[in-house]
Amino acid sequence: MSHQLLVADVLARVEEVRDHMVQVRRDLHAHPELGWYEVRTTEILQRKLVEAGLSPRVLPTGTGLICDIGSGDSCVALRADIDALPVPDAVEAPWRSTVEGVAHACGHDVHTAALLGAGLVLAGMARDGQLDRRVRLIFQPAEEVMPGGALGVIAAGGLDGVRRLYGLHCDPRLQVGQIGLRVGALTAAADRILVRLSGSGGHTSRPHLTGDLVYALATLVTELPAALSRRVDPRAGMSLVWGRITAGSAANAIPSRGEAEGTLRCLDANAWRLAAELIPDLASQLVAPYGVEVDTEVTHGVPPVVNDAAAIDVLRNAVHQTLGSGAVAPTDQSLGGEDFAWYLEHVPGAMARLGVRPPTLDTTGDLHTPTFDPSEEAISLGTTVLTSAALLD
Repeated sequence: MSHQLLVADVLARVEEVRDHMVQVRRDLHAHPELGWYEVRTTEILQRKLVEAGLSPRVLPTGTGLICDIGSGDSCVALRADIDALPVPDAVEAPWRSTVEGVAHACGHDVHTAALLGAGLVLAGMARDGQLDRRVRLIFQPAEEVMPGGALGVIAAGGLDGVRRLYGLHCDPRLQVGQIGLRVGALTAAADRILVRLSGSGGHTSRPHLTGDLVYALATLVTELPAALSRRVDPRAGMSLVWGRITAGSAANAIPSRGEAEGTLRCLDANAWRLAAELIPDLASQLVAPYGVEVDTEVTHGVPPVVNDAAAIDVLRNAVHQTLGSGAVAPTDQSLGGEDFAWYLEHVPGAMARLGVRPPTLDTTGDLHTPTFDPSEEAISLGTTVLTSAALLD
């Protein structure tokens, strides 16, 4: 089949599953599940794929699955993440989250629906004798849980026989219809930092008789990012930001325990590894004058996603032929973390940014916020790009 006929066939088949994928996305959005607990989501995906005549394999962890379509010694893989976030849903819609405090605030429901759509399109092509290769679908659990469910997929043989890998991620900065492409580093390395302070506790009238733990904690959260910035090359783009600080329960009592938790993000992989070694030592030095004990945990998250140039060429070709050359948009490296990076340490591949901002809006809710509300038009566009990349690679 010529490329022109292939593209026309893909677009027609995507249109056939378009409405169904929107309904799937709404169902998933209304019933979000956190990482490693995506049981219902996995069951829905498994049922849909079996109904399409495929044989999906649930991962050993019990959530997430892998499904091959077609045949061949090697294959191209397409990946989507299926977990939600512990974030409330503030979007007023009939498919609003029914799970208190949990929402698909990062667009994983869009990723999942788009990949399922690609699977249904490719399955139809295989039944009609129009698929001359093997394509693997990877529905991955626990992307939001450091160090990420990608490691479990790899351990389960998810990359065996894979020669290239593609994925998409929602981007509210890009208007729907735009696909952001970038060669090289797309995201940043990311770690979780947890610092625990402990002391004897005491009365606020006598701070000199105990370790003033709250003062020490305040010093730590303000000075540790600054100290780190003076020990790491500033070109590394490092950022340490706290998301939770906990200590005490009474105004007149110095607590005996306190915690600060946050994330370390870095554009440079070498500086990222160095920072993990520096942070515990710097934390100890900063609180030493206050007579408290410190315990620092650095949980390695993910390295940067580094897009392969040849894979980006395939994606660019796929976008040009299906959506038009005007749909390709430049995109900057982000400080966000993404465990798609673990796959790319084993096989070449690329992640594209999927525009989800409605054309009627200048701005929309950002990722990981309760107001994130992607345009559902992006689902079929994502299906088109993933399917076309698998066929044109």
